[in-house]
This record gives sequence, structure tokens and C-alpha cells, in this order.
Amino acid sequence: MRTLCPNLHKKDGLETVLEVPIPEEMFNKMGSNASTQWQNMRNLMRAQSADRYSSHHVAVDQFMFLFKIVGSALVPFQVQLDHLPFRDGSMEDSTAKYIVQQYVAACGGQAALNSLNSMCAVGQVNMSTSDMHQSDGNANSKRHSEVGAFVLWQKNPDLWVIELVVSGCKVSAGSNGKVAWSQSSSSSSASKGPPRPLRRFFQGLDPRSTANLFLNAICVGEKTIKDEECFILKLESSIDMVKAQSTANTEVVHHTIWGYFSQRTGLLVQFEDTKLVRVKSPKGDSNVFWETSMESMLEDYRYIEGINVAHSGKTAATIYRYGKNINYRAKIEETWMIEEIDFNISGLSMDCFLPPADINKEAEFGEQGMGC
Repeated sequence: MRTLCPNLHKKDGLETVLEVPIPEEMFNKMGSNASTQWQNMRNLMRAQSADRYSSHHVAVDQFMFLFKIVGSALVPFQVQLDHLPFRDGSMEDSTAKYIVQQYVAACGGQAALNSLNSMCAVGQVNMSTSDMHQSDGNANSKRHSEVGAFVLWQKNPDLWVIELVVSGCKVSAGSNGKVAWSQSSSSSSASKGPPRPLRRFFQGLDPRSTANLFLNAICVGEKTIKDEECFILKLESSIDMVKAQSTANTEVVHHTIWGYFSQRTGLLVQFEDTKLVRVKSPKGDSNVFWETSMESMLEDYRYIEGINVAHSGKTAATIYRYGKNINYRAKIEETWMIEEIDFNISGLSMDCFLPPADINKEAEFGEQGMGC
């Protein structure tokens, strides 16, 4: 991972510290000379350009659409991070809470998880797109692979921000506790919605958020995943939650989450969710539906400061669009590896989680934003 950018204007000048460390392979693709590398690096860090620095021939808007779905996906639940309450309930609820208790113990124990107040994670990713088909006969099933990296910051209770760069594309997203926002290098404006946690937290990075998320789940059975016997916990988004995500032009029909917990180790080994959104037609005729299914495998658990964290994994996302005689299917896979993770970061202030300026202006004038 490259953390410094050479001073391309002055040979003996100080190197620039990159906000998001990037793989060497990605840096080498940014140009063959110093001038091109500097210009491409500047555009990338400012997120003002949708230029691609790869030799692959994938449409920028199509890749950015898939890239944003996987890179900055949100979970439709406001997770309480200040404590881990265990309450009595029905048999199914009690079973689920017992599974969550075993998971908490496997991740370091309730006291260790409750001692956390912030986190920083740095990782690298490899994203591959494939199986793109449209009803008009156009198809592109050739596999394309891109490398990148991310930096993720989190502070209690629900403050977080992520910077994710892949090849020449960048996605920034965050939450300041009042609004969640997302912005990509292909769009000059940011979208916003109610504060929600980042899906990436539940891919083994934040055990406490995962435990709190599944406290209200039910146990729906068992399943074998890679020779590992697992309990299945299921969580359905409530009517109020889906309404909060919906906008004037879109309606979230449902968002369902599954967690697969190893019976042997107690750890979460697979995380899945499916979301169905209806896009309303302005003319009142047939609507268009978007269905996104994401499945994440979690691997390589290691203890960091007493907390058991997954250091690698793979997410596969399938996107279906149907309605109005226009069907579309695409698939993107992300393989990630955590390079560094630290907890209880000193000096992490509210300024680290400020949304983009255009969202701040909307808040000042009381305007309604779009959902993330």
C-alpha cells in the first residue's frame, strides 16, 4: 500500500501524505510520466473527475453505479452503540439472544466491546464486474477487475465516514448523527437520507454494532456454510424503517437481513441482505423495480486490542431491474483485506464527520434531500 505521493513538482520536496492509501498497482496505472500522475492523483483526491485510469473498457456510469452500491451500502437500522442489552422474550427471541451472547463472547466479551468509542480501519479492495445483461439484447459478460483501497472512521454513537477509491473512481459517504450522505466522483452533488450505519461495519469490522443489530432478530434455522454448521438469524425492516428510506419518487418495499453464526466458534461467517425498491412512474403507468441482493463471507478473524475482527472477506452483489419491458441484470464482486485497524482513536472530533457543503446549505434552508 502506498501512503505517500512523491513531490512531482520538486524532486527534493516533501512527499504528500495520501488521505486514502492506495495499492502500488493502482498508482502505477495513473500515468507513465510525472505530470500525468500528478494530475490524475489530484483529480482523484478531489473527487471532481470521473476519468478512468484503467485500460479496461467499462462504461464509467455503469461501473460507478455498481461501485457505489457495494462500496457505500447502508443498513436500514439505527444501531444503538452505547450498550449491549439482553432482554427476556419469546423462545425464538431467546434463541437469537443466546446466539448473539455467544458471538459477543467470541469477539472478546461484553466488557471489551462496551469499552470501544471509536475506530479507524484501512483496507484494500479488488472489485470485479461481470454478467451485465439488458433486455434489448446488449450484453457484456466479460469480467473486469479493478483495485483500490478505503479508509473508514467511526465514533459513537453513529458518526462515521468512509473514503473509497477504486482505479480512477471515488466514493465518499458518512453520517454526522443527523443525516447520512453519499457522493461519488461521477456526480457533483451529494445525496442524503436519514442516519444509518454503513453495511461494511457488519462485515466483521464492528462486532458491537453487529451484536446490537441482531438482538432483535429471530432464529429461523440452521445451514452449513463451507463445512461450518451455522445458526441463521433473520431481521426484517419495519414499516417505519422502510418509510424513512422512501422518497417522493421511490418506495422501499422491503429490506431483509440474515446473519449466519458458526455453532463451533460463535463468530459471524456470512452476512446477507436483500432490498427491493419501486421507482414510481411520473405518468402513473407501470413502475420499475430494483432488487439488490448482497452476500458477504467473513474470514481471517484476528484479535486487535482484545477484539476479534475479520481481516478479509468477499462480497457478491446482484442487481436486478425489471418493469416497463426493460430488464437489467448486473453482478459485482468485492474482495477486501484489512491492512490496519485501531480502536479508541484520540482526537477524533465532530469536524471529521462534516457532510459536504451542499448538504449543509440544504439543512440551513430546511430543504428535503434524496435518500441514500
